[in-house]
Amino acid sequence: MPKKQSKKNSPPRKPLSRERILKTALALVDKQGIEALSMRNLAAELSVEAMSLYKHVANKDAVLDGLVEIILREMEIPPIGTPWREAMRRRAWSVRRTIQRHPWASVLIESRTAPSEARLRYADTVLSILNKAGFSPEVQYRAFGMLDSYVYGFELQEVNWPTKESDRLKAVTGVKEFLKDGRFPNLMTVVQDAAWLRLEPGAKPYDAEFEFGLELILDGLERLLQTHANS
Repeated sequence: MPKKQSKKNSPPRKPLSRERILKTALALVDKQGIEALSMRNLAAELSVEAMSLYKHVANKDAVLDGLVEIILREMEIPPIGTPWREAMRRRAWSVRRTIQRHPWASVLIESRTAPSEARLRYADTVLSILNKAGFSPEVQYRAFGMLDSYVYGFELQEVNWPTKESDRLKAVTGVKEFLKDGRFPNLMTVVQDAAWLRLEPGAKPYDAEFEFGLELILDGLERLLQTHANS
C-alpha cells in the first residue's frame, strides 16, 4: 500500500497574487458565467480561504474591475499615427474577437464606471487617433461610442444566430416553406437564393455581415470628416 505523501515532501503551494486571482476569476467566468463569480467560489477555485483573497483584492468589485483590465489588454489598440480608418477597423475586429472569447465581457465593461490606468489609456489612445485625423472632440466621442455599440450589439445578436452553415440554410428553407403562398413577396425575393449565406472556404459565420456594417459606419465617418475639412 503506497504511503501518504507527507506535507514536508508535498510541492510548495503557489503564492497568491492579484494577477493569479484575476486569471482564475477569468477562467471561472468564462466557464460558468459572470453570475458564478463570488469571493467564496473564487477562493474554492484557488484552494484557499476566502479571507486570504482580501490581502490582494479589496472586494468583488475590485475583481470585476480587474477583469475589465484583462479584457482591455486583449483588445488591439493600433499605435497613434496609424491611419484612422485602418486603426478603427483593426480595433473593431479585435473587440469582436475578444467578445467571442468572453461573451460576458461587453456587459461587464459597460457596467463598470470606476476609472483605471488601463481603461483611461485605452480610451485616450483611441480618441488620439481620431483627433490626429482631424475629427472634432464631439465626433471623437460619438464615433468611439458608436463603434463600440455596433460591435457589442452585433455580438449579442450573433450569440443567438445559427453558426453552422447547415443550420443557417435549414432556417432559410423553413422560411421559404412558410412564404410559398406569396404573402410576403419582398422577403421571399431576398431569401430565394440565399447565396449570401454560403461561406467561402475558411470563412467564419457572419464575418461578411459584420464587415458590411462596419464599413458603412466608417464610410459615414469619412464623409463627415471630408465635409468638415471642406467647410
